[in-house]
Amino acid sequence: MPAPPPAYPWLPVGRYQTNQTLAARFPPPPGYERTAVQPGSFAYWLRYLPLLPVGTSVRLHTGKLKNRQDVHAAVLDLDVGARDLQQCADAVIRLRAEYLFSQNPDLVHFHLTSGHDIAFRDWYAGRGFRVVGPQVEQVPKAAEKPDHATFRRYLDQIFTYAGTLSLSRELRPVPLAQVQPGDVLIQGGSPGHAVLVLDVAVELQTGRRKALLAQSYMPAQQMHVLKAGPRVGAGAWFLLDPERDDVNTPEWTFSRDELGRFE
Repeated sequence: MPAPPPAYPWLPVGRYQTNQTLAARFPPPPGYERTAVQPGSFAYWLRYLPLLPVGTSVRLHTGKLKNRQDVHAAVLDLDVGARDLQQCADAVIRLRAEYLFSQNPDLVHFHLTSGHDIAFRDWYAGRGFRVVGPQVEQVPKAAEKPDHATFRRYLDQIFTYAGTLSLSRELRPVPLAQVQPGDVLIQGGSPGHAVLVLDVAVELQTGRRKALLAQSYMPAQQMHVLKAGPRVGAGAWFLLDPERDDVNTPEWTFSRDELGRFE
């Protein structure tokens, strides 16, 4: 197995374990191979995400257990924060932002539901913002170091004013038959929903694709790898069949044309 990417900045030093990653815990189904991904890419970074130990329950931002404990196959080793912010689209934004932060903090920027583009480099440099009705006004704030603590405060502001509608506008539509790690199943709306494609495996004989999917939900909760179905032995690999109209996940149904990709 190739060496995992070194940068998951939210983890305490020494916590990362190579035997507790997505790749280690979820081998491809028989007859399938993981798609080739470029080292350093978002897809590669997702493939080696850290997981909490087998059997971990999903908890809400309050620390209470999620009502449904029958929809997840694993829990990501990723904090959810103490506020009801890191819901479905926010969790997708969080992982994309953490990847960009690990590459270069100045690459991080996201749009609010209003359409305004808020860059981390502006925010930490002292150019904050205030939302007044439909308007977003620039307001001065104290300049800060572009460290991870500052980054998390920036993300909480993004989570407050972004959602499935704004995230859907950030993504380029792609056919389900071309699904890749890092793509997003998304239904923009109020509330709408978003599920992140963590990894993809291809059946060698047929070209059929299966994917590992992850979500947060409402209220804000730990991001978790989804079970592929209720039957015993269903595992976590979802068959994404472009011939079917819908993609069924445990808590949401998407149409086959609701797949998007970050540019």
